[in-house]
Amino acid sequence: MLKGVHLTLLVGPVVPVPVPQIVLDALTQVEVVAPDEAAGAFTLQFSLSVRSPLHTLFLLSGGGVVPLLRVILVVTLNGMPQVLIDGVVTRTQIVPGADQRHATLQVTGDDLTTVMQKLEFSGLQGMPYPAMPAEAIVLAILAKYAFLGIVPMIVPSVAIDVPIPTHRIPTQQGNDLDYVRLLAQRVGYVFYLDPGPAPGMSVAYWGPKVKIGIPQPALNADMDAAGNVESLNFTYDGNARSLPVVYIQNEQTKVPLPLPIPDVGPLNPPLGLLDPPPQKFNPLAETAKYSPLRAMLLGMAEAARSADTVTGTGTLDVTRYGRVLRSRQLVGVRGVGPAFDGLHYVSEVRHTIKRGEYKQSFSLSRKGLLSTLPVVPA
Repeated sequence: MLKGVHLTLLVGPVVPVPVPQIVLDALTQVEVVAPDEAAGAFTLQFSLSVRSPLHTLFLLSGGGVVPLLRVILVVTLNGMPQVLIDGVVTRTQIVPGADQRHATLQVTGDDLTTVMQKLEFSGLQGMPYPAMPAEAIVLAILAKYAFLGIVPMIVPSVAIDVPIPTHRIPTQQGNDLDYVRLLAQRVGYVFYLDPGPAPGMSVAYWGPKVKIGIPQPALNADMDAAGNVESLNFTYDGNARSLPVVYIQNEQTKVPLPLPIPDVGPLNPPLGLLDPPPQKFNPLAETAKYSPLRAMLLGMAEAARSADTVTGTGTLDVTRYGRVLRSRQLVGVRGVGPAFDGLHYVSEVRHTIKRGEYKQSFSLSRKGLLSTLPVVPA
């Protein structure tokens, strides 16, 4: 590996352990995808020989004798460890090599949300949760996965809706992951697993998309010796936004009252100074039959999904950047012009690690042009 970069691979059923040196010597490439809301994924490539122990470690264990083969990848950059992925193997494939003695073993998998799709609650009744708001339901579901080191982080919604059992009882249909994400979408929240901070632990975050906090070191483009990115491109789409409109029905007159819902909140401030107005309305006619509280929650959920007008993509070398760029956080951008300079939200990061090379490709997003800060933090 590169000087200052050390990769640790842990594999095992339920509780993974460090692999022997012979397995690390056969590892040729690692790819890890850390998206904003979707499940994380990983791909490991090994140089495989006929007598390699990888036959037993991955081919026989991955989904065969051991139904849950867990993989943890930890990268240590300049003495600072960071968990890249904590997941399970879903597929193994052998690609023939140049000769009969060597081949390439490709191991792919997803993060621990895959385990949350194992149990299906089907049938006419489903799993009932009487007199429980969405926050309590999510805690009850995540408690089943504590043995995997999953720690819940639940942020209560703006208006907690406690259903009255005589009127409505929430019931679960399908697997745990789909139901938890459905509950998050109804209040404009997101759900994902954030691996770490220690190996074997993951934080199950159920809450709003947070676009505040201390930004990561700035991405510098076209700044000669200070540049730390290989490529960086931005796109602006002024027609991407829409304004949701909910309807609250008056009990006496039965006349629906339209109410527009903005998409700006304390945890989702505009990162651009010139934020274009929505170009179209998105009426939510079905909200007229709900209570005012539930209609407002559905409107806030739709407003939170409003598309960003500025998107960017790029690549960087981690050793030149000096640290590992993380998704779901802010990062500064400098050197691309006043329209796109400033803070951006990192919506996706892809890690590619080979011997002597560690690169990242990333996606950025924000609403509006021009920076809201006079100076971008370095």
